[in-house]
Amino acid sequence: MSMRVGIVGISGFGGGEAMRLIANHPHFDLVYAAGEGSAGSRLLDRFPGVPQKLAGLVIEKWDPASLPKLDVLFASLPTGASAEALARVSKDIKIVDIGGDHRYAEGWTYGLADIWPDQIKGQARIANPGCFPAATLTALAPLLVNNLIEPGNIVIDAKTGVSGAGRGGADSKFGYAESNENLQPYGLLKHVHMPEMAKTIARLGGASVAGLVFTPHLVPMTRGVLVTIYCRGSATTDQCLDAARRFYFERAFVRVTDNPPQTKWATGSNLAFVSYAADPARNLVIAMGVVDNLGKGAAGQALQNANLICGLPETAGLDGAPVWP
Repeated sequence: MSMRVGIVGISGFGGGEAMRLIANHPHFDLVYAAGEGSAGSRLLDRFPGVPQKLAGLVIEKWDPASLPKLDVLFASLPTGASAEALARVSKDIKIVDIGGDHRYAEGWTYGLADIWPDQIKGQARIANPGCFPAATLTALAPLLVNNLIEPGNIVIDAKTGVSGAGRGGADSKFGYAESNENLQPYGLLKHVHMPEMAKTIARLGGASVAGLVFTPHLVPMTRGVLVTIYCRGSATTDQCLDAARRFYFERAFVRVTDNPPQTKWATGSNLAFVSYAADPARNLVIAMGVVDNLGKGAAGQALQNANLICGLPETAGLDGAPVWP
C-alpha cells in the first residue's frame, strides 16, 4: 500500500524531522512540500542529505486551495498560523496538525498516541500534543488512572532543548549567542501548553487540576525534553513502576526504567522514557519523563498518529534506534 502525503512548514524543525521520517516510511510517499520563505527551492537545496528520490521535489508556497491529491497532510506551522488555513483543506485529506491550534478544538482528536490509540484510529483530524505534554502526560497517566497521586497537586519542572522553540527568523531570541552557556525559565504561569496538560490530567484523573504548576526552562542543547514532576501520593516507587509497566504493556514506544531517564536516550527516536521515585512517609511521588522534542514531541508522534488513522502498523517508519552518543 502506497499513500500520498504532504508537509506544510517543511523548512522548520518539526517539518524537516517529519520529512526525514517519511523518507524511510514503507507506505508513505512524500509528493508535496510547502513553506513560505523556502518556496521555489528544491528539497535538495534546503536539505543537502535528502534521499535521491526526493531531491528534485520543489517546495511550493502554502496554499490550501491548490493542494494535489493527498491521503495525509502534516502541518507544522507556528501556533496561530494553521487554524484558518487548515479549515479550507478538503475533508478527503486526513490532517495531522503538529502545531498548537487544534489541541482540544471541536472536530479534532487529541493525538496522545501511546495513551489513547483506539480513540485515534480511523479519525481524519488529529491534533498532535506538544513536546512538554508528551513527556509529562506519558509519565503521569499510569499514576492518574490508578489513583496513585492527587490530580490537584502537581508541580512540573521541565527542561527543553533549543529546537523546541522552532527555527524562528532573523530576530529569534534563541540563537547560539543567546542560548549557549545559558539556562532560562520562560512562559511562567501562562505557557501555551498549560491548557492541554490541565485538560488531559483532569480527563485521566477525573478531578480538578486547580493546583497545577508548570515551569519550563530552556537549556543549551539542541533537542530533548526532561520533565521532573512532583506529586502528592502515598504510593511506593515499586507501585509506581509496576503501574506504568502494566499501563504500557505491549506499547511499542514507551520504556519504563528503574533509573532516572536521560535526554540522550531518546535522541532521534519516537521513544518516551518514564521512571519514578517515591517516599510514602513524605506523601511524595516524583515522576520523570523524557522524549526527543522533535521525535515523540513532534514529528515522531505525528507519524505514529498518521499510521493509526490510516490503518497501518503503528510502528511503520519509526523503528529506528536512537542516536547515541
